[in-house]
Amino acid sequence: MRDLKVPGQRHPEKAHRPDNAQPKKPDWIRVKAPTSQGYKDTREILKSNKLVTVCEEAGCPNVGECWSHGHATMMIMGEICTRGCTFCNVATGKPDTLDAFEPGRVAHAVATLGLKHVVITSVDRDDLDDGGAEHFAQTIRAVRHRAPETTIEILTPDFLRCGPKALEVVVEARPDVFNHNLETVPGLYPSVRPGARYFHSLRLLQRVKELDPAMFTKSGIMVGLGETREAVLQVMDDMRAADVDFLTIGQYLQPTPKHHAVDRFVTPEEFKDYEKSAYGKGFGMVSATPLTRSSYHAGDDFARLRAARLEKLGRA
Repeated sequence: MRDLKVPGQRHPEKAHRPDNAQPKKPDWIRVKAPTSQGYKDTREILKSNKLVTVCEEAGCPNVGECWSHGHATMMIMGEICTRGCTFCNVATGKPDTLDAFEPGRVAHAVATLGLKHVVITSVDRDDLDDGGAEHFAQTIRAVRHRAPETTIEILTPDFLRCGPKALEVVVEARPDVFNHNLETVPGLYPSVRPGARYFHSLRLLQRVKELDPAMFTKSGIMVGLGETREAVLQVMDDMRAADVDFLTIGQYLQPTPKHHAVDRFVTPEEFKDYEKSAYGKGFGMVSATPLTRSSYHAGDDFARLRAARLEKLGRA
């Protein structure tokens, strides 16, 4: 039985790598430890429904703030990923079989928490023929049934080893937002995201729009991994060519010494510059701050994005 609290068992593929020094975080990246009653209540609801969250598994720095407001990002299909990305703190290995009752438990938790907007993500499941596409679709339908007023955002794997039908199954379930993160610039994929392919992920986002032009698409990258500003601006151009609506950019934080090293801490001023550039390139919504993560303030940001589209259509 694996103990995922033990680093060597959580990340066996990283156990023999040399340690990378973890630099001291600047003042702008620090957050307080979670202590609020709202945090405790959210944790208990998730625990009682036997649900996994990316908030905990990925070590998100915003967990205290989000959980204190009853917001959590559900991570379906287990807590063990088939990939071994060097930036990610989610456990790597052979996953368990899918839980057929999980979609219902997610829907129950969403209804109990009274969420206006929910983000549902997953581990990569390269062991499944459809990459877990049908499980995503079942979860979307279950949430729609139990909490019809809740808007649904999904953050999916890349379905790299699946046929084209896998993506179609997810899109046909009609989430409000389809998110798939590019994570970094293409030149860093071999060292940061070795099991993925940059242009496949970009094409996935483009194809969502081809299947449903009205669906909002979203993607994000981390900075501080060793990328250049020019490479980040090129990723923005690539995303806009794929008609991505919403861009997130956040600071990479190193989970353990075995993970990819932090190249540098990008300043708040640089993030502001990225935000300005992204809006200039035509994104409908941009979140670019050191603590930005894919699901951070996702509900509020989606509401603004939807309102901006409606306003634009009204003027047209």
